[in-house]
Amino acid sequence: MEYTLKDLPAGSWSYVKRLDINGKMRRRLLDLGLVKGNRVSCMGASPLGGLRAYQICGAVVAIRDEDAALVLIDRPRGWGDE
Repeated sequence: MEYTLKDLPAGSWSYVKRLDINGKMRRRLLDLGLVKGNRVSCMGASPLGGLRAYQICGAVVAIRDEDAALVLIDRPRGWGDE
C-alpha cells in the first residue's frame, strides 16, 4: 500500500519517498524540504479542513490536502516508533 502525506495522522511522522507533481508546486514543495528521505511530522489539521500543518526540517508549514495527496511517504509512524 502506498501512503501520501494526506494520510499522515496528527501526531505521527514518516519519511518522504517521492513527489508525484510537476511544475511550480513541485519546486515549492522541494524548496520546503519535501525531498526523498527527509522526515516529516503532522502537527495538526485545520478545524474547517483542507489544510494541515507539517514540521519539515525544523519549520512548521501549512500544506493543502490536495497538494499533500501528491507526496508519497513511507508507512506512518507514531511518536514512540523509531
